[in-house]
Amino acid sequence: MKPGSLNFFILIVTLITYAYFASAENKIETVPLINLDELSPTFEEDKIELEALEEKKSSLKKSLEDQNSKKIEKSDKIYVNVTALDKITAKTSLIKLAVGEKKNFGSLEIKALKCEISEGKDIFDTVAYLQVKDLSTKDNNQVFIFNGWTFASSPTLQSIDHPVYDLWITSCENI
Repeated sequence: MKPGSLNFFILIVTLITYAYFASAENKIETVPLINLDELSPTFEEDKIELEALEEKKSSLKKSLEDQNSKKIEKSDKIYVNVTALDKITAKTSLIKLAVGEKKNFGSLEIKALKCEISEGKDIFDTVAYLQVKDLSTKDNNQVFIFNGWTFASSPTLQSIDHPVYDLWITSCENI
């Protein structure tokens, strides 16, 4: 391209661009102004609806609290929920133990002595103190196969070591 034709090309592109942007003012649509005095305040309607919802929530919350207080009055015992696995049959059972109560699972005798909720900085964990005896073993040297605290979040931290059965806590109730 010759230098003169390059200048002519730039001039044509500039004119087309200018014409396009000059005609853009005609394409802008105007919107009529809204008279704010004629608008009704919708927040007042929403406020009434919100107050009605809050009343429903508070009445529902009160009824739930009443039901929970009745349940607590009926049962003041603390329960430990334990999941038990029979490794041979691969069947699990849910066992609900009251603190101080003994229950049998297969040849194991399980006794829950304490159940609490452990509080850390940002973590809450359920911990229980369990004693587990194997009734099939008549060994006088070992009384318990497990005697200690176990944690719901990490049951392998203090695991119950048995070749046939496996136990771990899931939760506590009425704490």
